[in-house]
Amino acid sequence: MNSFERMIRRYEHSRWSAEDNRSSRKFGWGLEYIGGPANHPDPHAFLDRFAEETVASSDRWFAAGAPEDARLEPGAEGQVLTFSSAVESPWPENNVVWGRYFPALGSRAAVIVLPQWNAGWESQMGVCRWLNRLGLSVLKLTLPYHDRRAVAGIERDNYLVGPNIGLTLQANRQAITDVRRALRWLEGRGYRRLGVLGASIGSAIACIVTAHDPAVRAGAYLHVSTYFGEVVRTGMTTMHVWEPMQAHVSAEQIRRYWAPISPYPYVDRLGDSGQKLLMIMGRYDPTFWPEFTEEMFAKIQSTGADLEILRLPCGHYSLDRPPFSMMAGLRFGFFLRDRLL
Repeated sequence: MNSFERMIRRYEHSRWSAEDNRSSRKFGWGLEYIGGPANHPDPHAFLDRFAEETVASSDRWFAAGAPEDARLEPGAEGQVLTFSSAVESPWPENNVVWGRYFPALGSRAAVIVLPQWNAGWESQMGVCRWLNRLGLSVLKLTLPYHDRRAVAGIERDNYLVGPNIGLTLQANRQAITDVRRALRWLEGRGYRRLGVLGASIGSAIACIVTAHDPAVRAGAYLHVSTYFGEVVRTGMTTMHVWEPMQAHVSAEQIRRYWAPISPYPYVDRLGDSGQKLLMIMGRYDPTFWPEFTEEMFAKIQSTGADLEILRLPCGHYSLDRPPFSMMAGLRFGFFLRDRLL
C-alpha cells in the first residue's frame, strides 16, 4: 500500500467515524413485507424460493405505471413534484414520493438523479445545477424512508438498508418502482431522451431500472457492485447493519436472499439493449469493494454492452471531494449530455 492510498483510507475512516448517530436495529426476517407469513416455520426455505422466483419474474415485480395523482408546485429552488408510490409500505408518510424538478428551457432530454443512502433534501443539488447548465432537465428523487418520507423518530440508518430482510426487499422494490413511475411522468411531459444518474445505493437502483426499462437511453453510476448482500456484509459503512444479521444468515444466504434487489442478476439484459453506460469507481473504496466492482465490470463487458469505465484513485466518501468530484462530474456531465442531447 503506497502513501497516497494510506492517506485516502485514513480519510475514509475519519469520515465514517465522525458519523456518530448510527443506530443498530434488531434482526428480522420480515416475510410479511414480501407476501409471506410473519411466523413462517422455515424462513430460509421461503426466502430461497422467493428470491429465485422474483428474479425470474422481475418484470412483473418491478412493474409500475404512470402516477395518477402527480402534483407539481413551486419550490424555493426548482419545482416540487409529489405522487403516490406504486408500493404501499406500512408508513403513510413513506408512500408519497417527493422530487425536485429542474426543467431546462426547450430540452426534450431529462435525467433522474438518485442520491446516496441517508441523503437529505439538499443532497446532490450541485449535480442538478451542473446538468441543467449542460441543457438537461433534471428530476431528483427522494429515496424511500429519506427526508420528507422519513418515519417519525428515525434520523438515519433507515429501512432502505437494514437488518430486516423482507423490509429491505420491499423498500428497494419501492425505490425502483418509484423511479419507473417518474420516467412515465417525464414521458407524459414530452421527454423522449431519458437518463439516470445514481450514487452508491442510488447507483444500484439506477442500474436495475436501466436493465428493466428501455426508456432509459443512458446512465451514469457512481460506485458499482455486484450483490446488495455483499456490500452490506463487507462494507465499512454497513458494518452495523450486518452485525445483528450474521448470527441468522450466512454470507451466501444473504447474497441469495437479496439477489432480487442486486444489479448482477440482471446484467444480461444490458447486452443488446443499445443503452449507454458510464460506471465510476474508487480504487480504494472500503464500502463498495473494488474486487466486486471489477467483477461487475467484467460481467457487463462480457455481454457486449456499451460500457465506459472511469477508475479514480479515491474511496467512497472521497469521491465527493475535489479533485475527484470534479473529475467525476465533468465525465458524467458530458457523457449524459452527449448521449441524450
